[in-house]
Amino acid sequence: MNQQEIISFIEQNDIKKIKYAFADIDGVLRGKIIGRQKFLDGLTDSYGFCDVVWGWDSSDIPYDNGQTTGWHSGYPDASVRLDLSTLRQIPWEENIPFFLADFSGDPTHRPGNDLAACPRSLLKRIAAQCRQMGFHAEYAQEFEWFNFRETPQSLQEKGFRNLETLTPGMFGYSILRPSLESAFYHDLFDLLGQFGIPLEGLHTETGPGVYEAAITHDEVLRAADKAVLFKTAVREIAYRHGLVATFMAKWNAHLPGCSGHIHQSLWDPENNRNLFYDSQQPNRMSELMRQFIAGQLYCLPHITPMFAPTINSYKRLVEGAWAPTTVTWSVDNRTTALRVLNRNESYTRVEHRVSGSDTNPYLAIAAALASGLYGIRHQLSLNIPASVGNGYADKQHGVLPANLHEATQAMANSAIAAELFGAEFVDHFTRTRDWEWRQYASQVSDWELKRYFEII
Repeated sequence: MNQQEIISFIEQNDIKKIKYAFADIDGVLRGKIIGRQKFLDGLTDSYGFCDVVWGWDSSDIPYDNGQTTGWHSGYPDASVRLDLSTLRQIPWEENIPFFLADFSGDPTHRPGNDLAACPRSLLKRIAAQCRQMGFHAEYAQEFEWFNFRETPQSLQEKGFRNLETLTPGMFGYSILRPSLESAFYHDLFDLLGQFGIPLEGLHTETGPGVYEAAITHDEVLRAADKAVLFKTAVREIAYRHGLVATFMAKWNAHLPGCSGHIHQSLWDPENNRNLFYDSQQPNRMSELMRQFIAGQLYCLPHITPMFAPTINSYKRLVEGAWAPTTVTWSVDNRTTALRVLNRNESYTRVEHRVSGSDTNPYLAIAAALASGLYGIRHQLSLNIPASVGNGYADKQHGVLPANLHEATQAMANSAIAAELFGAEFVDHFTRTRDWEWRQYASQVSDWELKRYFEII
């Protein structure tokens, strides 16, 4: 619907309140419910929103190293704009209208005047570059996550220990286990669909109480919107069943981690022909696809924090844990960083397997698309041969950073990262990752207490 149609919809249905949200640098949705008149007034310009959301971390603790905003700026309001094309209604909240927002410049008055820190604005710019190069980018993200019979209160009371999982045991692809919680299982599929996030599939993964969902593919920005909303929607639906869902990359050292794989392909502008597919080439991979993969592999060490943004991300990226550790690719091989799937033209794509479930989808998808386009723009040759067998052992072309500090330093000092995303975004993002590392380094862990308290 266009703006006038939306206004008519609001007025004709006597809607008195509207909800909106945007994703911060960590992918956390921040937002408000506003009254009808406030909503209508803001459509012509924007809405003021305290820019502290770009000056604090996921726990609302202000950064001590921020430049975008901070005590030095007084935390003024910044202009947030609703994307009216994202209108949907929340079925588990009495169908209240909902919009996604971002801090992009007004396209009619101040084009290009985006807030550099805004992840959705970043992806919009890269998606525009893709269209200018003559491509339609088709993307989807899939997620694994664990579910617990807990509440936010019980998590705090238990100190996040001895948590009760939704179901016991390792039971991947089980038809039996979801029947224990069929109301929750079917609510996920049905309510997400009603919320404009249709799923291709939903099933258990190996691990107690762990599910995996594949979101139906879409144009790249809409795909990222769905991925961002998916994570919060799952949590909200879980709440209504007395459950808590976590998208941590690795919540337990003895259980598998949780991925957020990104599926990606480039099509002609009309979205009729898959440009990654060429039946006359080896492995049916077009030269464009090979350049795209070459760019992703070349850029990966420079931009790893966008795929692995937390301390915990790197606990998942270990050998033999169904997550990659090397700069590798192959055809239908789950041990490499990039996995080519190309049994037929309609479904030919590249799966980026570095990305975890803890990613900010806007940033992870922006990194995937920008690095692939880099390979096409620079006509890179795919000189890295496809891995055969165990990709963990194929280390000759590089390994992924071992921790967030190492990855952040590489990105902060990378001319490649600045070329892909702009120096201002890279500066802000790497400052936030450096802050995250320093918060972790200052803590005394249970492991340290158990190991050193009595003996050392």
